[in-house]
Amino acid sequence: MKRPCFILFLFFVLLLSGCGQKNVFVLLPDKDGTVGSIELTNEKGSVVVDQAGQGIAVSSRTSAPKQAAPMSEEEINRTFREALTAEPTPPKSFLLYFKSGGVELTAKSKELVPLILEEINERQSDDISVIGHTDRAGSKKYNFTLSTRRAEKVRDYLVGKGVDKSLIRVSSHGEGNPLVPTRDNVSEPKNRRVEVVVR
Repeated sequence: MKRPCFILFLFFVLLLSGCGQKNVFVLLPDKDGTVGSIELTNEKGSVVVDQAGQGIAVSSRTSAPKQAAPMSEEEINRTFREALTAEPTPPKSFLLYFKSGGVELTAKSKELVPLILEEINERQSDDISVIGHTDRAGSKKYNFTLSTRRAEKVRDYLVGKGVDKSLIRVSSHGEGNPLVPTRDNVSEPKNRRVEVVVR
């Protein structure tokens, strides 16, 4: 999936001061450390910020934005405390792989199941997606059915371990969304998978 080229994290706050209202913007890195950019433009000028921890302040649309300046971690936390605490935890995704032609997980994938259950419990998740996929060996119709069976197998296993069935949404992509594009009738282990997304 392509990452947006604009803003990774942008937090906005109105700070009240004796001089009136001031709009403050600060750029923070993504969870993986990637930094995007923000551009603030009004009637009086434009400023680009492309370094993490830099902020821009502007009083109104008729006053020029100030040049970007670094903000300390302490200042960011103090100024944007409410926005930072409201930031949702990103979803966690797990890929479980299957042996060819059936619904049996590979040994390595079986080891991931306790981690999925731990993530569900830690988050107290009420939104879990289980999405089935296949490689391109076999017909489209067969593969759609197989990917559904794989997803249902994983769902049933989670339910058997105490996860409420009503919290799990099952879907199936068949051979239509491969991790590794292949020609028809090619058996590709990385495409024989179920993705579990815990929100």
